[in-house]
Amino acid sequence: MNFIEYPDQEMLAIDLANVLTGELTMALDHQDRVLFVVPGGTTPGPVFDGLCEADLDWARVDVLLSDERWVPEVHVRSNTRLVRERLLTGRAAAARYLPLYAKAETPEAVLPELEANISPNLPISVCLLGMGADMHTASLIPKADKLDEALARRAPVLVPIRAPGEEEARVTLSARVLDAALSKHIVITGQQKRAALERARQLKPAEAPVAAVLDGAVVHWAK
Repeated sequence: MNFIEYPDQEMLAIDLANVLTGELTMALDHQDRVLFVVPGGTTPGPVFDGLCEADLDWARVDVLLSDERWVPEVHVRSNTRLVRERLLTGRAAAARYLPLYAKAETPEAVLPELEANISPNLPISVCLLGMGADMHTASLIPKADKLDEALARRAPVLVPIRAPGEEEARVTLSARVLDAALSKHIVITGQQKRAALERARQLKPAEAPVAAVLDGAVVHWAK
């Protein structure tokens, strides 16, 4: 793991957007299409704001969330809504979005179709993740019902997840798929998450799921 500390969150957002632009550009030099995985939550918003106007061939970029809540795209808690508002705009509007939600009562009902749309585009070229203070990443959440399955060496591409205290079911890329990304970045802010990251480095993924993807990752942090 490589740890980069920034003087403030504004500088983090600017520099990380530039890094991601460079890596996507390099990937496009060697591949017809590239798969770019991004997180939900509020932390990556400023990074998306800088990235959406990046001068690269967005029409050859597939954008995929690391995880999604099982709610319609218009729902206030939808990660897709955030990505459409903050990333898939400007030049980046030309990118192809691969959804993690379809109209169905449960994720299990449509998981094969969602997975079939994603699998041909793997491995991930560039992966940006977040991390919670509970040391979760994507929807690899401590004590979630199918965390063991999502962390398994032979895990499927997608895993439906239900976690204690969460309102909705979720769908997440498995740790295997995330960890296989050619380039991995994790963005965190605040002292609480930095302390959580340090704890995660000493724990097993079952206790600190982010530990499953730390090897080879670049962590970007600011207060």
